[in-house]
Amino acid sequence: MHYPSLAFAPIFRHILAAGRIDPVTFRDIIVLTKTFHSSGDAIADRRAGYAKLLAEGGDFVAAADLISQALELTPEWVAGWDLLGGYHEKAGNLSGAISAWRHLEALDDDGTFGAKLKLAVHGAGAADAGTAISYVEALFDQYAPKFESALVDKLGYRVPALLDELLVQVMAETGVLHFTRALDLGCGTGLMGERLRNKVTVLEGIDLSAAMIAETGRKGLYDRLEKAELVQFLQRQPGEVDLVTAADVFIYCGALPPVLAAVVPVIRPGGFLTFSLEAHDGEEAVFLRPSLRYAHGIEAARQAATKAGLEILRFETAVLRQDRGAPIEGLLIVARKPEQAEGRDEHHPL
Repeated sequence: MHYPSLAFAPIFRHILAAGRIDPVTFRDIIVLTKTFHSSGDAIADRRAGYAKLLAEGGDFVAAADLISQALELTPEWVAGWDLLGGYHEKAGNLSGAISAWRHLEALDDDGTFGAKLKLAVHGAGAADAGTAISYVEALFDQYAPKFESALVDKLGYRVPALLDELLVQVMAETGVLHFTRALDLGCGTGLMGERLRNKVTVLEGIDLSAAMIAETGRKGLYDRLEKAELVQFLQRQPGEVDLVTAADVFIYCGALPPVLAAVVPVIRPGGFLTFSLEAHDGEEAVFLRPSLRYAHGIEAARQAATKAGLEILRFETAVLRQDRGAPIEGLLIVARKPEQAEGRDEHHPL
C-alpha cells in the first residue's frame, strides 16, 4: 500500500506565504498538503501534479480524470483516492466522490484521511462516535507550522480572547483571584495558554497533535505538556483541577454529553470549565458540517451542561472566525462545578 508521509509540504509553505490561499480553511490546507504525497510511481505523481494545476484553474472534471489515470497505475495510493474524491466533489459529481471515498475508507485503516466523516457529511455512511482521532491528529500535525498565522491573521480567529474576557468577568464576580491548577485541552500552539499563564500556578496543556505540542513547547508557557486523546487523558486524572479550558476543541468530538462526562469529574467542587462550540439553530443536538467540524444546537448545549451537573455562569453567542468568506457563529460558555453540599462525601456523585 502506498501510504503518504504526513510531512508539511515545503511548497505549501511557499503558497501560503505568497498569499495565494484566500480564504484559508482547514479542509483546503489538508487537501493541498496531500497533493504532494508521493504515490511511489513517477508517472502517477506527474499526472497528479498536472491534476493539481487543473484544479487550481477550476477545472475539477479534468483534474479528476487525471487522478483517475494515476490511480490506474497505483490503485492502492491512499492519498490519490482522497484527491479524487475532493475533485469529484468540487466538480459536482457527488456519486463519483462517494465512490472514491469508499475506496479510501477501505484502504485507510487508521482513518487518517477522514473518509467516514466525508461520507457521513453526504449521508452516505455514519461517522464513528467521538473524535476521529487519526484524522484530527494528521490534520493538525500538518497545520502546526502555520497554525497561528493562518488561523488568526487570515481567519480572524477570536476564541481565546473571547473566552478569556468572559473568564475575567466571572473571576471578578466570584472573587477568584488565581487558579492553582488548570488544564488547557487541545492547547494547540498555546493561544489560550498565553492568556491563562498569569492566572494559574500550574498550567498543563494537552493536545492530540505532537507537532502542536512541539510548537507550543518552544514558548515555555506550560508547566507540563502531554500528547494525548482528550477523553482517555481525562479518565486518568484525579478531581483536583480548578480550571479546564477547551477553545475550539469540542467541535471535533461529536456529541457533547460524553465529553462533559469525562471533563466534569476532574474539576474540583467550585472549579470552572470554559469552552467554545460552533452553533446552529436547528433541533438537532449535533450535526457534522461540510468543514468536518461538528455544530451543536444552542438549547441542546445548554441542557447538556446542566445535566452534567454544571452551573452556567456565561452562555453567549459570538462570531468565532471566518471560514470560506463567511462568519462562523458559535457559543462561549463558562460554567462552574457546584461546591459540595455540607456533610456530603466528596466522592459522592453530584
